Amino acid sequence: MARVLIVGAGLTGSLCAALLRKEAPRPVHLAVWDEAGDSGGRMTTARSPYNPQSTVDLGAQYITCTPHYAKQHQSFYDDLLALGILKPLTSPIEGMVMKEGDCNFVAPQGVSSIIKHYLKESGADVYFRHCVTQINLRNDKWEVSKETGPPELFDIVVLTMPVPQILQLQGDIANLISKCQRQQLESVSYSSRYALGLFYEAGTKIDVPWAGQYITSNPCIRFISIDNKKRNIESSEIGPSLVVHTTVPFGVTHLEYSTEDVQELIFQNLEGILPGLPRPVATKCRKWRHSQASNPGWFYRIPLKCQVQLICLKPSGGEDASATSGLRGKECHNQLVASVRRCGTGVTPVAGVRR
Repeated sequence: MARVLIVGAGLTGSLCAALLRKEAPRPVHLAVWDEAGDSGGRMTTARSPYNPQSTVDLGAQYITCTPHYAKQHQSFYDDLLALGILKPLTSPIEGMVMKEGDCNFVAPQGVSSIIKHYLKESGADVYFRHCVTQINLRNDKWEVSKETGPPELFDIVVLTMPVPQILQLQGDIANLISKCQRQQLESVSYSSRYALGLFYEAGTKIDVPWAGQYITSNPCIRFISIDNKKRNIESSEIGPSLVVHTTVPFGVTHLEYSTEDVQELIFQNLEGILPGLPRPVATKCRKWRHSQASNPGWFYRIPLKCQVQLICLKPSGGEDASATSGLRGKECHNQLVASVRRCGTGVTPVAGVRR
C-alpha cells in the first residue's frame, strides 16, 4: 500500500487528500501533517475561550466564485451548498468590488469547516504540531523528518506550505532542485498582514448598517467584519464577534513586532473608525506572514534531477486567492493519482508544491 504524506492542513492539502482517497486506483495510506495546532491554514476559524459557539474567521472572509470557476468547480460548490457548509453571502459588504457573474459564499460554521469536511472525507490520519525540517531520498522513498520524533518513510510527499518554507527545508530535497528552478520558486512573493478577532458578551450591540466594510482611508485597517452578522448568525445567547484585517503596508512594517503591540495599534485605529466600540471579553491576534501570493500564475510541473518530479500549484492573486488555489488542488491530484498507480513499479516518488 502506497504511503502518501500531505504537508499542510489547509484547503489545498485537505482537498488533495479527499480527491486522492476518492479516485486513487489502489488503496493508499494517507497522512496529513501540519505545524499548527488545528486545521485551516489561511482559512482558520478562531473560537472564543468563553463560548465555543462564538467564532471568527481570521483568514478568508468569503469565497468568490467567478463564472469560469463556477463551471470548472461546479461539483465542489454543489456539494458544499447541499451540505450547508457554504451558503450565499447575502449580508451587505460595503466597498466590495463585484464583477459580472461573480457569486460570493460564506461558511455558516466558519471557513475552517470546509477544511474539516474534506479531511473527514479523506479518512487521513491528521497530525498537528508536526513541523517538517528535512526530506531525504532513501531507497526510492522519501524520509521525512520533523522537529520532534523519529523520521518516517513515504512513497509520495505533497508540500502545500508557502514556498519560502519549502526552500528552508534541509536534506536531499534542497539539492534536487536546480539553480534555475530555485530561482523560479524564489520569485514567488507574498503579502503580509495581521488579523484581529474580537469576542463580545452576549447582548452586546454593535450598531452598524453593514456586515463588512472595506476601509480605504486608514493606514492600518483594510477590512472590518461583524463576523456573525456576515454569516447571518445572530442569537441572544451568543455575543457578536468582529474581525479586523490590516493593510499590507502595515503588516510588512510591523511584521516583527509583538502581537501585543500590534493589537494595541489596531485598537487605536479601530476606535477612530468605530468610536465607542465596547471592549471585548477576549481577543485573538494572528500574524499572516505569508498571506497571499502577489504574483498570480498557474499549475505547472517541472522535472527535477534524478527523475524526481516537482508539482507546483501556484495560487492566483486577489481577495479569494486562498480558495482559488485550494480548489486547484483538483488539478494537482491528477498527477498524484498517476503517481500512486506507479508506486511499487520502480518509478521514483513525486513531491508536490503549492506556489
